[in-house]
Amino acid sequence: MKPKVAFFDFASCEGCQLAVLNCEDQLLDLLERIDLVEFREALSETSARYDIAFVEGSVHREEDAERLRDLRERSTILVAMGGCANTGNVQARANATAPAVHLERIYGAEARDRVLTDTEHWKLWAHTRVRAIEDVVAVDYVLRGCPIVPADFLHLVTRLLMGSKPRVERYPVCVECKEAGNRCVFEQGGTCMGQLTWGGCEAVCVSHGYHCDGCRGLLPEANLGAHRVLLRSTGMSDADIDSRYALFCATQSKAIGSNS
Repeated sequence: MKPKVAFFDFASCEGCQLAVLNCEDQLLDLLERIDLVEFREALSETSARYDIAFVEGSVHREEDAERLRDLRERSTILVAMGGCANTGNVQARANATAPAVHLERIYGAEARDRVLTDTEHWKLWAHTRVRAIEDVVAVDYVLRGCPIVPADFLHLVTRLLMGSKPRVERYPVCVECKEAGNRCVFEQGGTCMGQLTWGGCEAVCVSHGYHCDGCRGLLPEANLGAHRVLLRSTGMSDADIDSRYALFCATQSKAIGSNS
């Protein structure tokens, strides 16, 4: 029988699922080898069990965590797909600020006071904490990026269908900048997260005149202490540096704190 494959989403823009759909011709070939049983972006069918479950998005509420645990129990292989699933992405920055402060910033003081006295609705705010998928359940494989690189998805699925492990290259974005012939962002007077960030994106942001913001997450061996010194030398304050690290990697704060 064909392996049952499913896609699920939590808090995200669903851009990683759109990246999968953009595989187009390759995806049509793949569909001949799998049984796609759930994919909200493309079909309405459901299933009780999954051989491979791709999960996009971060977890915000306990009810979402319970749903994720249920998916984990019903899945043989679970893949965290994209920056939201792997690091909490930009929404995880909310963890550093009290929920009541967010409430006031978004809706104003009057609405904040009204919600604070509404026990039912306040619970939705007071107990919200953004988590990466691996903070809730065990993850078998990871697809990095915001959004993911379609070639990474095709490689992972093909390897799994062959019964072998996907190949994961472990190097920073800087390696791909060198391969692309890019001039270093720091040499141009800017700042960059490329030294700390998982490669695999072909340095697409730097190659198009921007800089790396770290959407693929921090490498385990990244030397944040040295990088912090480098950023300070450009005139950045510690507060600005912390904000830069937290843009995509807020749930990796233990690594950030231990290398300060």
